[in-house]
This record gives sequence, structure tokens and C-alpha cells, in this order.
Amino acid sequence: MGIELVNIPPSLTPSGELRLVDEIAEARRSSVDKQFVNFIFFRVTPDWRKLDEETKADAKAEFRDVYDRYRSDFLLFSYSLVGIDSKADLMFWRIGTSMDLIQEMTAKLFQTRLGSYFESVDNYLAVTKERMFVSGQIEDRLHVNAGEKSYHFLYPCTKDRGWFEKPAAERDALIEEDFMVGRRFENIKIHLTHAFGFSDQEYIISFETDEPRDFLELAEELRHTAASKFTLRGTPIYTCRQRPLMECLDALG
Repeated sequence: MGIELVNIPPSLTPSGELRLVDEIAEARRSSVDKQFVNFIFFRVTPDWRKLDEETKADAKAEFRDVYDRYRSDFLLFSYSLVGIDSKADLMFWRIGTSMDLIQEMTAKLFQTRLGSYFESVDNYLAVTKERMFVSGQIEDRLHVNAGEKSYHFLYPCTKDRGWFEKPAAERDALIEEDFMVGRRFENIKIHLTHAFGFSDQEYIISFETDEPRDFLELAEELRHTAASKFTLRGTPIYTCRQRPLMECLDALG
């Protein structure tokens, strides 16, 4: 199945039972650095749509050239929000080992002609951690397997003080319950990365799927779990459709 939760202690045995990652971690411990995970959302200004087609085509080509320079530095995915989410028009999901390169790439994109028509709506930075839920075969525990599905739903999550007053083992058990709910949705992949210290959020949670209706069903079930009672804030939620970069740019109008 396709469920992965980053930084959650238990794993699954071949029989489907949960067990601690520690039992298998030493057998396959990666020496790769923790990864930075970034979700940046843009909205294009109305002036962009008033430009003539030739000017827009040249600007998009320049933007694409800058974007492509960083493909070797990141796992890099582009998403369009046009027509499905009014909060933003475009989202980039970037996963890599250098926070400096995230900043450098963003600055270079803003310096392009198209970038001058962009406003940054939200920008979330998080890191992967070594422990995670996995399913099926043992996976690398320091990396996110990303970009496998057409749709991506993302929201930041902040827990209230009562959550952190609970013993770690009790918190793990509550997250385990959420995982077992998610495990019933085989076509949904869940990513949980840590953001505390970078922003007001503790976690950035995102869901990849090819079927949005299944995500709505999963979200409804997760709303009623014990762990959800400790959520202080879980908005804004973004709905994104993965498309090639030029399709995303063409959708801007």
C-alpha cells in the first residue's frame, strides 16, 4: 500500500502488525543528511493577464530555464491550483539537503519577468526525521518518496499544550491510531514532516492521491480520532493538481 508517515516510531511487520523501527534501523541505517521539505505557494497578479501573448511566452520560457537549473538539486514538483483553490495559483514542492538552495532558487525565480508578477501566498519549510511509519517493504527512513499521485492536499498542523503534556508513549499511540485509519485508504500516501522552529506550526501534513473523493472520506474519519482533539490549528488547507511546469504556467492566463 502507499502510506508513509515521516517521524513516527512504529513500522509494520510482513503480517501487518506494528513494530518499532528500531528493530530494523541498524540493518539499514542511511548516512544521508535529513532533508528539507518546502511547499511554496504563489498567486499571479491581475496585470500578468493583460500582457500580450508573445511577452508572456518569453517570460514563461525564462522562468522555466531558471526552474530547470535546480532539478539536479531537488526533488522538484509543480502543481496548479487554478480553478480548484482560490487562495493560490501555483505551488512548488521542493525536497533537498540545502536550505540555502531553496532560498537561492526562490530569489532567482522572483528576479525573472514572470516572477515580478508573483506574490508569495504561503511558504512552509520543514524537515524529515529518521523515524516513520512504513508499509510493505522496508524503506529509506530519511527520505520522502514524493510526487507519485495526481492530487496533493496540504495543511499545517499545530497541537495545543495538552498534547505535549502527554507522555511520549501516549502521543505515539494516538498517532498510531491515525495511521491505522489512513492505512485503510490504500491509494492515499500521507507525509508528515516537522516544522517547529521554522514557523508557528509543529507539523506540515500532506496527502497524495489519485482520487480526491477518497481524501475527503479520510479527512472526515481523521476528524473524529482522539489525536484530533489536540489540534489547535489545521488551516489553511490547499488543494493542488500536479502538472508539468509549462502547463501550470499556461494555466495562469
